[in-house]
Amino acid sequence: MRSLLFVPGNRPDRFAKALAAGADTVIIDLEDAVGPEDKGLAREHITAFAGEHPQATFMVRVNGAQTAWFDDDLTWCQSLSAVAGVVLPKAESASQVAEAAHTGKPVMPIIESARGVLAMSELAKQAHVQRLSFGYLDLMLELGTTPDTGAARTVLDQVRVQLLVQSAACGLAAPIDGVHPDFRDTTGLQHLAQHVRNMGFGGMLCIHPDQVAVINGVFQPDAAQLAWAQQVVDAANNTRQAAFQLDGQMIDAPVIARARRLLAQSA
Repeated sequence: MRSLLFVPGNRPDRFAKALAAGADTVIIDLEDAVGPEDKGLAREHITAFAGEHPQATFMVRVNGAQTAWFDDDLTWCQSLSAVAGVVLPKAESASQVAEAAHTGKPVMPIIESARGVLAMSELAKQAHVQRLSFGYLDLMLELGTTPDTGAARTVLDQVRVQLLVQSAACGLAAPIDGVHPDFRDTTGLQHLAQHVRNMGFGGMLCIHPDQVAVINGVFQPDAAQLAWAQQVVDAANNTRQAAFQLDGQMIDAPVIARARRLLAQSA
């Protein structure tokens, strides 16, 4: 799961286009992208689309647990087989995740508040949570952090480290980083994607189809990496030694495991 593309739930004309954009996952949004007057109508649009496209699957970002729409969103998600997972915004407690898990769907909490950061260890332990994601735009607003500054990178990277550690400790898939809001800035998106990939993140949320190819390209191992990984794995399979030398590099269990992971990512 490298790229997760948001599409507004009140724009049914965009659903099929989003699913055809090449993203690994499409998230139909009932939260920020949909005004209060359109929440129910958005659910109706999604239900109609699912009926017309029985092979389509997607995740849904429900409204937050603090809102009046939360319970209705979850009941509706549970009833619709096309919903492959629930994206839980502003996740701040284990009980919120447990409520979302009653749908029987996988839950992806978004860590996007100070309370969410403090509750991260409990969120990561909950059943039905397969991975965490990061909503850093909301977090920066709450903390008073100035976007696009070195100071912001310092603050956000500290939270990213916690996401990585909690995910690894709880056996979750690699976390997903937040959106790059300027969809025209492909250079900035590429740099950010490379940064969080090198930290250990598995992918990114995105808000525009043009961002999908950039993100997929960054999080897909390149030919040189795959060639190295295949060479390491082949050598490991052909030797009985726990550690050996290959082209001047010492190869042992962690290096072999990394090589196998790279090959698995390209499969």
